[in-house]
Amino acid sequence: MEGLVIRNTGSSYVVTADDGNEYTCKVKGNFRLKGIRTTNPVAVGDRVEIIINPDMTAYIVKIVPRKNYIIRRASNLSKEAHIIAANLDQAFLVATLTHPATSLTFIDRFLATAEAYRVPAFIVFNKTDLLTDEADRELLDAVSYLYRSIGYKVLHTSTVTGEGIDTLREHLGGKISLMSGNSGVGKSSLINLLVPGLNLRTAEISSTHLTGTHTTTFSQMFPIPGNEGGYIIDTPGVKGFGTIDFDRNEVSHFFPEIFKISENCRFGNCTHTHEPGCAVLEALARNEISESRYNSYLSIIDDADPDKYRKPF
Repeated sequence: MEGLVIRNTGSSYVVTADDGNEYTCKVKGNFRLKGIRTTNPVAVGDRVEIIINPDMTAYIVKIVPRKNYIIRRASNLSKEAHIIAANLDQAFLVATLTHPATSLTFIDRFLATAEAYRVPAFIVFNKTDLLTDEADRELLDAVSYLYRSIGYKVLHTSTVTGEGIDTLREHLGGKISLMSGNSGVGKSSLINLLVPGLNLRTAEISSTHLTGTHTTTFSQMFPIPGNEGGYIIDTPGVKGFGTIDFDRNEVSHFFPEIFKISENCRFGNCTHTHEPGCAVLEALARNEISESRYNSYLSIIDDADPDKYRKPF
């Protein structure tokens, strides 16, 4: 029997089976994805085959081939990966410009990973009610313009004023959507508005470090009321977004504006770091490519260095 993985509890998975029942399943066998060691062999959003024993214990025995997934490095000193979610129609990166501030590098790493695994991505700048002075609003406008000019859809939301909530809800229609971001950016508060009665736990921001605390422990998928086939996948907040399984010669493919300009580079294997006749470096000098985006590109190339995470003997 097949089913849909709707929750990861750490030691087991909750599966909504095709018979309409939910089963708490263990993983049977040894799952691997392209030879990458993963902290979670099965992800929320996976279609799986399960067997149910006479004693009602249940096991996942096979993962149906995924159409896509979002993956990140499990830690800065690890070659292991963590699959955030699978079989997505779209991904929403929830970010904030204050209380706490999401770094542009984090945003770019998430977007590049979404590009690499063919997941359409949105950026949701949340907590706009906290951007009260002119400088804050100008920053929001500038950052939004940057990503919109590249081709990304950018939304502004506030759970306090209600700004953008209806627009966000419209984009969720009939689709399986991932919501991800740093701890403290208000993912759980947004989902509580979008799925009335859910009452996900929220927490205050640390006044000392202006960072969030983890309120979502494990990934979970929630159906959206009145939205046939629409689901939100809530995920634990993450501090950093380490990329994995990137070929350093292909990283530019996942930055749309860099990839487009790279067609004019003198050399086909240009890394856009030092080569003569590099159209990307020339565009960077003319401010036609954002310096923050280019620096994010370089940071992912550094991640792709095969020696960076090699453990010492």
